[in-house]
Amino acid sequence: MKWKDLFENWGLNKIKLNLKFAEFEFQPNPDDEICAWQMYVELITRITTQRLLPEEGDEKTALNSIYSLFDITRNILKDKGRKCNEFTRLAVIVLNQIIRPFTAKWHRLSLKGAFEDDGKCSEFRNELEELQNDLLNYTQLLAEMAKVEDLTLL
Repeated sequence: MKWKDLFENWGLNKIKLNLKFAEFEFQPNPDDEICAWQMYVELITRITTQRLLPEEGDEKTALNSIYSLFDITRNILKDKGRKCNEFTRLAVIVLNQIIRPFTAKWHRLSLKGAFEDDGKCSEFRNELEELQNDLLNYTQLLAEMAKVEDLTLL
């Protein structure tokens, strides 16, 4: 399967690839499976895939949880990154094209007191829900890559 087909099949339509890279074959190896499993576990157990009801949670905590994916991913990559090229490519693209725009926007706004404003909190939660949809697709792709049952919708 080619990278462009992979992203289309898993609903990751926001991702932009250069044409040359899009034509590369996606061929995960056993180390990619291990990394995918590690990331999958992180994603299915935090706000990235679990809905935040209006009367629940805290926006700043949710933002911090999403931001923590950068350190988590870096640690996985430092541990096995040189042996898991497919996971590395996938994780870096998702971090930079899906997660970073969200965290960059909301980190700056949070520093300016956005989470003290009910309207901004509502906007955050709406955008969080959009991000969660993208990350559910990513998580489901990781489950397949790791060759495990997908538990995201339980």
